[in-house]
Amino acid sequence: MIRSMRWKGAAFTVPFQLGFVFLYLLPIGYAVYESLFTEKQSGLGLGGATTEFVGLDNYTQGLTDSAFMNSILRVVLFACVQIPFMLLTSLLLALFLDAVTSRVASRFRILLLVPYMIPGVVAAIVWVNLYSPDVGPLTPIGKALGFDWNFFAPSMVWPSIGNLLTWHGIGYNMVIIYSALQGVPRELFEAARLDGASELRIARSIKIPYVRGALVLTGLLSIIQMLQIFNEPALFRNITPQTVSDSFTPIMIIYNQAFNAGNYNYAAALSVLLALILGVASFLFYRLTSKEAD
Repeated sequence: MIRSMRWKGAAFTVPFQLGFVFLYLLPIGYAVYESLFTEKQSGLGLGGATTEFVGLDNYTQGLTDSAFMNSILRVVLFACVQIPFMLLTSLLLALFLDAVTSRVASRFRILLLVPYMIPGVVAAIVWVNLYSPDVGPLTPIGKALGFDWNFFAPSMVWPSIGNLLTWHGIGYNMVIIYSALQGVPRELFEAARLDGASELRIARSIKIPYVRGALVLTGLLSIIQMLQIFNEPALFRNITPQTVSDSFTPIMIIYNQAFNAGNYNYAAALSVLLALILGVASFLFYRLTSKEAD
């Protein structure tokens, strides 16, 4: 009977297991397989293409591709500014919601979650139109206040994208941190207040240490999302191609290699390299934050 119940319980995981195999493992395996080959044209390129096994040559080319490595460096530097700012803002909002009544918190929580409910592409289109000097309201408002800003200028592209990403993701991160705050024993707050601790001291010494795990989780998710950024720069490229090139981010390079240049094998190798870089970055971030927590 016990064995039968175990098999019945395991049967509930079959849909997930099938989805994981067919939607994750098989595509990854196929990408690795494709990355080991390349297509070569015979003669002057007029003959048919032949597929040849090249081993790790595509990976070597990717590691020495200055455009690909520069795009990774560009995104990493941007992430070092945008992610801490977004998580700090999410933490402050979560602390604010934890300090107010549950009725007020529920209203603000829904309001802050609205941007996350909007699909990323739609959010990017909305903000591109808001930034537009022709149809957007931000440029006229800036001129009325004495600011002559251009959100598509080279010096403003990353801040404009960062504002978009922060607006879109701040509610999701806030909910995760706020949920962690709800698990903090309230007796600790009462004891701290009886000892004369201020609300600021309670937040700094009790609440923030308790939500360290949530901050690590949101940090990991933000790192993974950041290195895969594509929608926002791609839409900005339609507006200002002289500022946002087709090698602006790693995913844009992979997309162009696969669908514009038709070099699927090299694009597969770059995808595997990016996945490895994401894994290493996430592992290092987790280890460093875990040591700090210890």
